[in-house]
Amino acid sequence: MSVLVYTQNWDGKFKKSSFELVSYASKVADMLNVSVIALSIGAVENDELKKLGNYGAGKILNVNNEQCKILDNQVYTNIISQVALKEKSSVIIISNNNEGKAIAPRLSVSLKAGIGSGVSKLPVNLNPFTVYKRTYSGNAYAQVVINSEIKILTLAQNSFDLFETTNNSVIEDLNISVDSSLLKTEVKDVQKMAGKILLTDADIVVSGGRGMKSPDNWGPIVELAGLLGAATACSRPVSDEGWRSHDEHTGQTGKIIAPNVYIAVGISGATQHLAGISSSKYIVAINSDKDAPIFEAAQYGIVGDAMKVLPKLIEAVKELKK
Repeated sequence: MSVLVYTQNWDGKFKKSSFELVSYASKVADMLNVSVIALSIGAVENDELKKLGNYGAGKILNVNNEQCKILDNQVYTNIISQVALKEKSSVIIISNNNEGKAIAPRLSVSLKAGIGSGVSKLPVNLNPFTVYKRTYSGNAYAQVVINSEIKILTLAQNSFDLFETTNNSVIEDLNISVDSSLLKTEVKDVQKMAGKILLTDADIVVSGGRGMKSPDNWGPIVELAGLLGAATACSRPVSDEGWRSHDEHTGQTGKIIAPNVYIAVGISGATQHLAGISSSKYIVAINSDKDAPIFEAAQYGIVGDAMKVLPKLIEAVKELKK
């Protein structure tokens, strides 16, 4: 028996979220008294694969063939399913990001496995197998019982600490063939955004709302983000007004993110917005309305005019960086 964790890579490199998954899988494996196996799909060098062992993976499986060069959810699902059966995995752990949300349901059907989606803590019970997750846009919590023989868990990003350990891992290359009829994705062109931190990758996000009053006032938001190495974001009304691109819209109908720090400037904190940022580790709110709902979700708050607070905050950051 084993716990299998699928670790996504980006251009052959792992990000913090992959190490977070392995740390989580390692602790689940300890609870079940089984081994933890990390699965990587695509071209990744051994030195990079070895990093997964630093967080508890005893065995690292690398699948890299022609069919893996293009991310196709059906192909990846088939590979993970084959590996899970081969390794007798009772628990499969995947990130609760866009890729994980596409793969997990397909994997559930393939393996007749129950899903605990968006879990944020270790299982609260093993018999019956019970997991903990946020629900209703983070306003409530649920304990979900999974009765199937194989369980699939998608881990909410930024919800579990990293735990480093001694690296005694073994790397194995697997040659898994996939039915070519499953490969239906064709990439005709690749355009990569350069010089800008992606919202979904950012550890820090500086976001503005209607409290900024005008798109002409966005300079301090961009400057603060630049100083902090952060991404910029906005609320839906701002993107709807055309002040900022829809790519920066966070919330229930926009991008759902989980940075370490989310700085909300002039954002009141509507339920739909909080649904997209509630998994942030720390929320810092700046708003002139002391009764704004954002303060209920924030760990730190400043009541004041953003146009007066931001320059002082920028000045303080510059002083710290000297």
